[in-house]
Amino acid sequence: MDPKDEFSESARKQYAKSYGMAGNHSGVQICHWTKNSLRGRKGCYKVKFYGVDCHRCCQMSPALASCSESCIFCWRPMEWMKKTGFTEHETDDPEQIINGCVQKRRKLISGFGHFRDLNRGRFDESFTRFPSHWAISLSGEPTLYPKLGELVLKLRENPETRTIFIVTNGQEPERLAKLAEEGTLPTQLYLSLSAPDEKAFKKINRSVYRDGWERLLATIDLFPKLKCRRAIRLTMIKAVNDGDDTIPGYARLIERSETDFVEVKSYMALGFSRKRLGVQNMMEQDEIRAFSEKLVRLLPDYSMIDEDEISRIALLKRKGSPHPNIIP
Repeated sequence: MDPKDEFSESARKQYAKSYGMAGNHSGVQICHWTKNSLRGRKGCYKVKFYGVDCHRCCQMSPALASCSESCIFCWRPMEWMKKTGFTEHETDDPEQIINGCVQKRRKLISGFGHFRDLNRGRFDESFTRFPSHWAISLSGEPTLYPKLGELVLKLRENPETRTIFIVTNGQEPERLAKLAEEGTLPTQLYLSLSAPDEKAFKKINRSVYRDGWERLLATIDLFPKLKCRRAIRLTMIKAVNDGDDTIPGYARLIERSETDFVEVKSYMALGFSRKRLGVQNMMEQDEIRAFSEKLVRLLPDYSMIDEDEISRIALLKRKGSPHPNIIP
């Protein structure tokens, strides 16, 4: 095995401090917003924007320590992500991953039953029922998992599954094309975009591939052909990629993608990203709104339809999209 593909025991122990490990390379975590929802409080912005079930969300990854980028804004422990592939003997089957994540998630959820302000109905649903929303975006790059299409199919087979979201960095366009060919695309596919041009991409995303920018463009060119809801998430870092001079570059990429939705979201100084950036790099909501309004002026086919101040995010939608933002 190539040393860079090895998920070391020391790294595994570090991951186990933050995530519920499931098998050789998968994991699950209960986020702040799910905890909030269990208390009957506000869920994450995806509840407002898309209508997902926050209290029944399973935020997981089938490629916990595998990524082809080392983005400066990543709040996950990307310093430990030395792995870019899977060997045959270590690749877990989708059913094993799903069962492992459900079990680990239930164990993690059980610890919240003592909340004084617990919403008992939401807690009971969250604890006893199969997750209705699967956010395949926790850590690492999910398209590196070779059986991702089978994983999506297995999740679809369960009648409790309502929505499946996958977030990709766009470095594996051939894997996305395969999902399209197989008919195994998720409910919504996210492309993470944080650079308007190649120079910024190399500075911010730091792909392991020499042709990383070309790979990203190939994914953008694939977007119009994908038969699912498509979203581009712009991660905006103050004083790094938010200048007015960046707006035309973002607009060209968005227009080229024909994406249904665009999320313009501030970088948040969380986790391991604080080793590289800080609170001074977070944008305020009025700055996100102003940037979005300038962006829309260059995108006549898009309009800003919503925002969420706590998450420092704005939502744009393509006027010709057949998809409502709230998922039926």
